[in-house]
Amino acid sequence: MKIAVLVSVGRHPVSGTARYSRNDAAALTIALSLAKTHGATLDVLHAGDPSNPALKEYLALGARTVEVLEVPESPEWQGDAIAPLATRLRGYDLVLTGTRAEGAFDSGMLPYRVANALDMPLVGAAVDLTLRDGCAEVRQFMPKGLRRRVEVQLPALIAVHPMANTAPSYAYARLREGTIRPIATATPASPGTANPDDLAWTTRPASAKPVRFAAAEKRSGHARMLSATTTESRGGSVVIEGSSVEKAQVILAYLREHQLVDY
Repeated sequence: MKIAVLVSVGRHPVSGTARYSRNDAAALTIALSLAKTHGATLDVLHAGDPSNPALKEYLALGARTVEVLEVPESPEWQGDAIAPLATRLRGYDLVLTGTRAEGAFDSGMLPYRVANALDMPLVGAAVDLTLRDGCAEVRQFMPKGLRRRVEVQLPALIAVHPMANTAPSYAYARLREGTIRPIATATPASPGTANPDDLAWTTRPASAKPVRFAAAEKRSGHARMLSATTTESRGGSVVIEGSSVEKAQVILAYLREHQLVDY
């Protein structure tokens, strides 16, 4: 049996520093357990820049080698990793990957596009899986704490949910022993064959959400506790008549009264 794990470069939520993706680390942990139990061959693949230092962290998580399909970020190539990944993954019995990468604008479509290119079934939101008799039994994450068991025939692609039942083990000694192996890909396609939808994608820092104004509470603690058990009128006024200027004056007076504006 041949198993492949697709890994991506994650991003620290506070500092923005490149690191391993926790979702892909869960997929790698599951793959390592399956390879050990069934004596399968395990390959770890990444499409992108082989010089990215974050890839070495997957070595510390248990990967002996990370094969990097060199995908240049150029207008001709448009960073599309589907074609080289599909070519490399042909012949594998099981492909594991995270549900999505950790960037702010990642679409989460890579597992679906890879499965479509390989013409194999896809099972998403997996929290654990077992292999038996040429099929995989997957337990899926569902909303409100529900779980569902599905069975899929191999070969198949399985996307692992961030809440998978895994505990990745990080060891610095494994990082020193493992290797990053770049693999050259085919010549980039010409600009005329690029997907028009890909040309519209841009990457930028996430913008801050607007803050909703809220008047400060001026009541005592006893009054606030009473309001939690009884229905009461909180005051306010409804302005229906009058011009738009008069209505705006009412809103501005309320904001000044509660010190929500300083003009």
